[in-house]
Amino acid sequence: MKINKRHLLNYSILLPYLILSVLGLIVVYSTTSASLIQYGLNPFRSVINQGVFWIISILAILFIYHLRLNFLKNKATLTVAMLVEVVLLLVARFFTKEVNGAHGWIVLGPISFQPAEYLKLIMVWFLAYTFAKKQHDIEVYDYQALTKRKWIPRRMDDLKDWRVYALFLILLVAAQPDLGNATIIVLTAVIMYSISGIGYRWFSALLTSIVTLSALFLGLISVVGVETMSKVPFFGYVAKRFSAFFNPFKDVTDAGHQLANSYYAMSNGGWFGRGLGNSIEKRGYLPEAQTDFVFSIVIEELGLIGAGLILALVFFLILRILLVGVKAKNPFNAMIALGVGAMLLMQVFVNIGGISGLIPSTGVTFPFLSQGGNSLLVLSVAIGFVLNIDANEKREEIYREADEAQRDPEDVFVEERYQSNYN
Repeated sequence: MKINKRHLLNYSILLPYLILSVLGLIVVYSTTSASLIQYGLNPFRSVINQGVFWIISILAILFIYHLRLNFLKNKATLTVAMLVEVVLLLVARFFTKEVNGAHGWIVLGPISFQPAEYLKLIMVWFLAYTFAKKQHDIEVYDYQALTKRKWIPRRMDDLKDWRVYALFLILLVAAQPDLGNATIIVLTAVIMYSISGIGYRWFSALLTSIVTLSALFLGLISVVGVETMSKVPFFGYVAKRFSAFFNPFKDVTDAGHQLANSYYAMSNGGWFGRGLGNSIEKRGYLPEAQTDFVFSIVIEELGLIGAGLILALVFFLILRILLVGVKAKNPFNAMIALGVGAMLLMQVFVNIGGISGLIPSTGVTFPFLSQGGNSLLVLSVAIGFVLNIDANEKREEIYREADEAQRDPEDVFVEERYQSNYN
């Protein structure tokens, strides 16, 4: 007997997602209504747009949840998705207007979208598909199964190398320039590479290399100077961010304006906050208060305790997603879930690190809370993938137990639910 997937829904993932999404709508209204009123616009304009994307996201989750997982494992589907993404990234870079120093948005009438946002999930999908196919080789040859080719292809056959595709897509994002999303994609790829089955010592080596190169790069900028480095191609846009990283109060009116006011916002919040809607910094002092620096406003209005509870809920969601990957028996399912968890974790790390001055600000939004329909849709699709994978893994486990006991799968399922509720 076939078990209905609606009975296998993982509410420990769905409920935190719904709570964070609703909180996001409240935060979007709180951070945008004052400025919209100032310009004589509808104060609900931004939250309505976000709400429309949220409804679309819910429908996307329902659709993805009921799909067969074979569509994710289909090479033709993945190939089409990657080709479309390459075209969109090229269009965004060379055929769109510059916005805040970068070419990242494609505008079609009232609709605008950022291809780099979708690449984060496509990269997780691509790497999961690639590494899952190489599991046998990884078990035998360890990291050599993933590094037997050269980085630069010398023959047409070498173009099949997964690293060529990954590097090309990441370079397209960095060339926009969008260093924030490029950083998230690189860190997510490193984590997925490290959990693909290779020896744990290689993760330590990769982590040490990244930390060392980052320290050397920051040291070089500190010695040479931001002004000199700003003359380097593609670096001029991010030069001010590095200047603010070293000392945001050196130039409060320009380079350090955002980070300095981010500090002021968090200082204003204290432990318990000024109250929802009572932020001072969002009233024209802190630019991009509804996107990049939204968590600074959350701290100002809800305090460190309120913001800490939200952050704890985000980490709970990430841990539940990672747990799905850890428990999964199928390598592809495990890599998808772990990749999605890593992607969320890296986005939180880059955003919080940027607003607190731990790392240079990169313009990355905070998951679920920041204004941005594209970001919400991508995260929702990722949640849909994980919920589908979790349900399929549970169903396969029930079928395995039923086969071993030669019983009806429905009876095994009912018995497991009873024992779970009883315990």
